Amino acid sequence: MDFDTLAGDIKRWGRELGFQQLGICEADVSDQSERVRRWLARGFAGSMGYLSRNLEARLDPASLLPDTIRVISARMDYLAPDTQPLTILKDSRRAYVSRYALGRDYHKVLRRRLAKLAARIQETAVGANCRAFTDSAPVLEKALGQKAGLGWIGKHTLLLTRDAGSWFFLGEIYTNLPLPVDAAETEDHCGRCVACINVCPTQAIVGPRQLDARRCISYLTIESHDPIPEDLRRSIGNRVFGCDDCQLVCPWNRYARASAEADFAPRHGLDDATLIDLFLWNEAEFLSHTEGSAIRRINYRQWSRNLAVALGNADYDPLIVAALSARRDGSNRAGSDASGSSEAGSEQMVREHIDWALGEQRRKRAAASAQ
Repeated sequence: MDFDTLAGDIKRWGRELGFQQLGICEADVSDQSERVRRWLARGFAGSMGYLSRNLEARLDPASLLPDTIRVISARMDYLAPDTQPLTILKDSRRAYVSRYALGRDYHKVLRRRLAKLAARIQETAVGANCRAFTDSAPVLEKALGQKAGLGWIGKHTLLLTRDAGSWFFLGEIYTNLPLPVDAAETEDHCGRCVACINVCPTQAIVGPRQLDARRCISYLTIESHDPIPEDLRRSIGNRVFGCDDCQLVCPWNRYARASAEADFAPRHGLDDATLIDLFLWNEAEFLSHTEGSAIRRINYRQWSRNLAVALGNADYDPLIVAALSARRDGSNRAGSDASGSSEAGSEQMVREHIDWALGEQRRKRAAASAQ
């Protein structure tokens, strides 16, 4: 088998499937062990216990696919054109949804295409064994992307490339084929820039390439099922699902190109929705409007919790007070009917955030009246 030719074919096939860049690296990530273990030991993972439970698999790709010796790392750009993120962030009445979640769930898009690429490799190379991953298994995707020459790890902990910034998804194919490897990106092109560290609303980036997830808005609004710490709520602003601030200020993202991928185009007006409109969705509407979306990573109670905080952070509006009050009255009745159940506990969490939001709205009304 001419593996040099095959590597070139794989990259060509990947581009035909919609990937902007592919690279190949050795599967050894043992050099990441100390860094990852130190990060976990500091408690920065918060409630994401799966990161510790699956640590050995992350550090040993062959545990996911026996005889793995190479990793094909693939990049797909996702930033939809004309979504005006800065305009949305400045309007306290509107909901900010992280740009990656506006369209179809990237897990589905990338996994399907990587599976096609893996199948084609196996059809072409006798004895090939391949397995595709898209943020769906314990994989150190950013470290592998750097080893494969796709970019370097920025100070915000995301993979960066000079040609496209950081607005992209990553996916991998593990394989037993001895493909030629690409040169790793060894330079740090961030230089002395600390824009991402300075802009973080909750100061979650505690140092270059050091993220305390417990303070990160993406963790607080997506990963965490717990009440959002009160001292961080005002800093969340109108961000109801994730946060992009560190990417929005990164100078390298001026080179990012808008994605022409139809699957990543915004759905259901989520790129320009008002907080009240989203808060008034019942659970059935939430499930309907987020079908096939990465927003399904959270449930309706988390969604309501996040929106309640954002409504509390909005400028005073009697319509906001009315919407919060109506939902609180309704959840009171639901809670009394399901006393002691986990659902009742979830509703209690939502009510607590609604109460906080109502207090914030009253405080702003009083401040405006005193002027």
